[in-house]
Amino acid sequence: MKKPIKKTVLIAEDDSGIVEVMSIVLQEAGYEVIIAETKKKILESITLHKPGLLLLDIWLSGENGEIIARELKNTPATTSLPIIIISANTQTEAIAKAAGADAFLAKPFDLDQLIGMVSRYISS
Repeated sequence: MKKPIKKTVLIAEDDSGIVEVMSIVLQEAGYEVIIAETKKKILESITLHKPGLLLLDIWLSGENGEIIARELKNTPATTSLPIIIISANTQTEAIAKAAGADAFLAKPFDLDQLIGMVSRYISS
């Protein structure tokens, strides 16, 4: 019997406006959304909710999303968690690759692009 796909998305972003828009769009697309603004909350949310995907901002309340992504990808329990780095940084693609993230999304991004990318990685 095939295991059902977990349709929970963890958004690690500290800009409340971006969080609100992403949450609404993802919820309308049928995803459960969890929000985390710090590394501690990210780790707690992963343990508690076992999300199917992490949308991770590079600059997160003074914490470095690249380092968080690298740590998650190097930890056996979270190595298979798909991570999409989101940032307005012009080096987003290089940072995402260096961190071992599965993909990146440059801000500002198209909401259809967000949904497409989430659906591609959450179901793989």
